[in-house]
Amino acid sequence: MNRINQKLQENSNEKLLSIYFTAGYPNLNDTVSIIQDLEKNGVGMIEIGLPFSDPLADGPTIQASSTQALKNGMTTEVLFDQLKDIRKTVNIPLVIMGYFNPILQYGVEAFCKKCQEIGIDGLIIPDLPVDVYNDQYKTIFEKYDIINVFLITPQTSEERIRFIDSISKGFIYMVSSASVTGSSSDFGDVQTNYFKRIANMKLKNPQVIGFGISDHTSFMQATTDARGAIIGSAFIKHLNSEGTGKIHRFIGDILEA
Repeated sequence: MNRINQKLQENSNEKLLSIYFTAGYPNLNDTVSIIQDLEKNGVGMIEIGLPFSDPLADGPTIQASSTQALKNGMTTEVLFDQLKDIRKTVNIPLVIMGYFNPILQYGVEAFCKKCQEIGIDGLIIPDLPVDVYNDQYKTIFEKYDIINVFLITPQTSEERIRFIDSISKGFIYMVSSASVTGSSSDFGDVQTNYFKRIANMKLKNPQVIGFGISDHTSFMQATTDARGAIIGSAFIKHLNSEGTGKIHRFIGDILEA
């Protein structure tokens, strides 16, 4: 069974914390040590950002980290080389989040094959339309047991959500609002009503909420009606201000405040 599914089927009363960070940031060779520290401190899943020069869904914090990572020398090949032995020390699900252009350049099947070889469990590709995936790439992803995670927003129609649910095999990434990452600090009635509306649809795939989650309060709000939540920009800001030596403090504040 794919590690994502294994993790989601574990204690359902425990809310899953997923952390996003940009590979190669703050420094090129920080990637593996950050992953190891995150697992050691109680993170349930990790999204490794493959930096791209035009990250449309990312707010200024993640964009800046991508720019720096690219300057540091991060590429698809470098990331795969850094992660080649990651499963000797890390057990939790690992997901690469990136844009379709670098994957297409590498070759979609070659990319999925390499992910399987090194132990990557899933991909999040915000600019790959679900219809295109379903028509052209689904069989490739399934051949290599790579879960493709789709995003929904408050504006996504029920018909579209149910279609996404029907072809998904892991979790659905619920974007908390129709904005870029890092643009909110807590949730109002609009968001909480959206969270409840999706929960009441009784989808077959669990939901994990991202965008605008930055502290214990917003993490608990997001996970009231969802299986887990994703924190990205706030963690990147922590790395920017504190470096990689105080990850335990950041995660502890999220989980134990």
